[in-house]
Amino acid sequence: MAEIKSHEFDGFLQNAARNYRLFVIYGPDRGLVSERAGQIAGKTGVDLNDPFSLIKLDVSDLQSDACRLLDEVNAIGLFGGQKLVWIRGAANEKVLVDSLQIIADNPPDASFVVIEAGDLKKGSGLRKVAETSKAVATIPCYTDDVRALNGLIDTELANENLRITPAARQLLLEFLGGDRIASRNEVRKLALYCRGQGTIEEDHVTDIIGDASAISADDAVDAILKGDSEAFLHAMQKIASSKTPMFLVLQGCLRQFQLLDVMRTEMDEKRVSPAQVMQTLGRHLHFRRKPIIEQALKSWTAPAIAREMNRLQAAILQTRQRASLEDTIATQTLLATTLQSARKG
Repeated sequence: MAEIKSHEFDGFLQNAARNYRLFVIYGPDRGLVSERAGQIAGKTGVDLNDPFSLIKLDVSDLQSDACRLLDEVNAIGLFGGQKLVWIRGAANEKVLVDSLQIIADNPPDASFVVIEAGDLKKGSGLRKVAETSKAVATIPCYTDDVRALNGLIDTELANENLRITPAARQLLLEFLGGDRIASRNEVRKLALYCRGQGTIEEDHVTDIIGDASAISADDAVDAILKGDSEAFLHAMQKIASSKTPMFLVLQGCLRQFQLLDVMRTEMDEKRVSPAQVMQTLGRHLHFRRKPIIEQALKSWTAPAIAREMNRLQAAILQTRQRASLEDTIATQTLLATTLQSARKG
């Protein structure tokens, strides 16, 4: 088994990635999964602009043709050379798990396989195949911690010869996390805004990324968890009028569901009540929000929370890829989550 930890990835990419032909990249941070898949693809040496050398497939393509992956991996290129089969949107589809098992048992000589997957639980089919095979490199991608986010900030600002004050850095960190690509884009936007100014101050972060209207974002998230669609739409109107990026509401909602995920896991593993979990993992919450979170813990199961996190992460990535539709994507996604809460409540 070759599992590449987050802090090992850069070294692996430079020194050991060339020793593998099969890669399974998974985790809750879809942006980081996508970014690292792209970095791996770049290291294969395959011409990513050649449609005969690069085959991109969605996992649904395999479900409609069970032999598709095996056929693509074993097919000889029209003009010879190396080939990359890149699969996106994977989970634990049986056809993919079975195909990967066959390929891992007899790795190809002229093809690479990169699989992008969501948040795979330990012991799930795809992880089990990947982690028990010496031929597969597995790369988990979890939400960036403060250290990783600081590294991201330093790298992007160094490219523009910019410094940042400690207070501005702390404020910036509050707006980042949840999705690597989204975080990187926010820092790049800030760097572009401050180009030539030398040092980034707090007011720069406030001007370009967020402001005191975060309170309104909390109101929206609370309405979502309560399943109150009327209060949610009212909060979204306030957010829109304050010019707060809708991305921040999506991100705030994702963070809340990530906290619910940790709490719900604690409940299930230790067989404790929501009230007991709130006393340990919910101590930092504002007293007015605690009843809302406790009720959500009673309503949302662990699998439902995981599905919702995946949906929110996908929406965040879509808003970064299609900025002109940010408001529409965010509102539709969050309204759907609100209705889910209402049904569960």
